[in-house]
Amino acid sequence: MEAAAGGSRTGRNLPAAIAVGVGLGAAVIGSLYFVKVLFLAVVIAAVGVGVTELVRSFAQRDIRVPLIPSLAGMAAILVGAYYGGPAWMLGIFAATVLVLMVWRMFQGTEGYVRDISATVLVTVYPSFLVGFVALLLSHPVDGPDRVITFIATTVASDIGGYAAGVLFGRHKMSPLISPKKTWEGFAGSAIACMAVGGWLVSWLLEAEIWKGVLLGAVVVVFATLGDLVESVIKRDLGVKDMGSVLPGHGGLMDRLDSLLAALIPVWVLLTLLI
Repeated sequence: MEAAAGGSRTGRNLPAAIAVGVGLGAAVIGSLYFVKVLFLAVVIAAVGVGVTELVRSFAQRDIRVPLIPSLAGMAAILVGAYYGGPAWMLGIFAATVLVLMVWRMFQGTEGYVRDISATVLVTVYPSFLVGFVALLLSHPVDGPDRVITFIATTVASDIGGYAAGVLFGRHKMSPLISPKKTWEGFAGSAIACMAVGGWLVSWLLEAEIWKGVLLGAVVVVFATLGDLVESVIKRDLGVKDMGSVLPGHGGLMDRLDSLLAALIPVWVLLTLLI
């Protein structure tokens, strides 16, 4: 089937998607290398939109997640991770979960377990996971370079997978979860991730290329799994996209899924290897 005008085989508005991607990239790079704290503000704003999208999607299924304390907890986790490290991040996360449980308790008992289960999910994904980007950023020597390496390598998974999937995609990876994903696309993601990872780790972080290739190989696995997890959540909630704030992309959560899943292994690998 031919794509609509300005679209693509996958139904994505490609010109709009490219324009949004370039704009987001400029905002990330500009804030990272201008004032690091400004980048934290950008992340808080972006993930805040993502949390709001998740909460509203849950609300469509009559699942109540407290929005304001969830947003406050997410921001506190990020700031705590940046200024206090992993211990503060974990402590604030635990305190946030407790506060949210008490907050929901005073709104009635009906559906409490269901609502709290969804609330904890939102607090973990994306709020706790995104704290690892603050840990990358807080590195005293090359924090911004680590963040750029992480983002570019993960984005390469989306770009490589999209290109290879459109050109060569034949064999479905998981028809029930994500019908558009193919093994050919996964191969394209792997090649792109390992190439970009090897390049950036050797250039920006001045480490051996093989470490970057290893990083890329790990990223492609976790980025793909993150994308599939997001697809399962959307299918269960009965939504096509989490939002529409990004033309050609959908919502913020539709762009953050692979990044969030790749954050922990990237932080671990960069901490151990470099």
